Order: sequence, then C-alpha cells, then structure tokens
Amino acid sequence: MKTVTIKSELENNAYPGRGIIIGKSEDGKKAVAAYWTMGRSAGSRNRVFVEDGEGIRTQAFDPSLIAGDPSLIIYAAVRVLDKKTIVTNGDQTDTIYDGLKSGLTFEQSLRSRKYEHDAPNYTPRISSVMNFENGYDYALSILKSDNGNPDNTLRFTYTYDAPVAGKGHYIHTYMGDGNPLPSYEGEPTPVEIKGNIDEFTDNIWNSLNENNKVSLFVRFIDIETGKYETRILNKNK
Repeated sequence: MKTVTIKSELENNAYPGRGIIIGKSEDGKKAVAAYWTMGRSAGSRNRVFVEDGEGIRTQAFDPSLIAGDPSLIIYAAVRVLDKKTIVTNGDQTDTIYDGLKSGLTFEQSLRSRKYEHDAPNYTPRISSVMNFENGYDYALSILKSDNGNPDNTLRFTYTYDAPVAGKGHYIHTYMGDGNPLPSYEGEPTPVEIKGNIDEFTDNIWNSLNENNKVSLFVRFIDIETGKYETRILNKNK
C-alpha cells in the first residue's frame, strides 16, 4: 500500500471520526503516537483531553450537556503499563490495561469487547499498543460490526515488528460522513511522519476539518530512554 501524507489523507475526508496514528519519527529515535476526536453533535463536541498521570482521558467541557451513555465519550484514551503505552478510542483502554497486567496478549484482551453500542452506527473500537520491552514494536486493532450487522463482530489485529523511520500507520472509525456512519474498511493506512513533535502536531490539527475536530493528543517517546514529550490541543478552551 502506498504511503500517503497526513495532510492529503485528512483533507480528503471531512469526517474520519476518531483516529490513531502510531509510528516512528524521521530520525528513528522516537516512537510516535497521535489520537484525535471529532464530533457532529453538541454532545460529541463537548469534550476536551486532559492529562491523567502518564496518560490522558477525555472530560466534558460543560458537564451540564452530558446526555445518554457517558462511557462512549468519557474514558481513559491513553494509559501506560510498565514498558507499554496503550492508545484507544474508548473505555477498552482499561480492558487492554487489565488484560496485559494479568498476562493476556493485546489481542486476547480485546476478545471480551465488541464495537460500540451506538446503533445504527456501531462505531468501531480502534486500539493500539506500543511495546518497548525489546526495542520498539506496535500493534493496531479494530473491532467492528459486519457491515452494520450487530450479530457478528469482525476483529482485526495488525502488528508491526520493525517500525520504519518517518513512517506510521493510521486507522480511524469512519470512511466519511453518512447516516448511518460507514465503518472504516481495509488495513491501516501507511502515512508519512515528518518534523518534530510541534510540526507533526500542527500538521494533523490544521488538516482536520475545522467544524468537526474536537481534541488532539500527540506523544513522542524516546525509544532508548523512555522519556516522552506530549502535546494536547482542544478546540474547547
């Protein structure tokens, strides 16, 4: 699959929904993670990212506007367990954390979960884990309905044993806008990772649809030392 630019990928899709990019910096020294949220409704847009220990979580910008099931919009998006960093689009972050802690693999941990219960969209659960136990490798996962059939959960895991400098893989929840929203299809998209953390962050944020973007998290992790830098951008301030 051809490697594309983040700018072209995002500017050609007004509503990719929530997205994750995992990869390696241009100089090959940093592991790179990005996660963003988007929203069409007032409830979905009523969110910000906040730091929570070594991770981040979503938080209501205006608590009075929370309606429906808050677990779909309020959750830990990033958690760190020893030499693993988990990034997901939902409360399956905790499922993966607990599973890894008890000795399960990333894939095994997600066997207990399905797509989100937001019919008729059945939003996919997208997840990732970055592993620094022996160098650096990563995996991405998507759990989704069978073309809108809620009786069948499709589960895909993609592993990357030797990340390439200046390259990452991008997975998101929706192919575009629609009613119901069409779930992501295919393998994670190979994307270029260019510049330092601020340049990379700005490139993503400025390429996301202005009306629909909500929050963005980016982290660069030194593969050798484990030290990291984090950037968080929220449209609600």
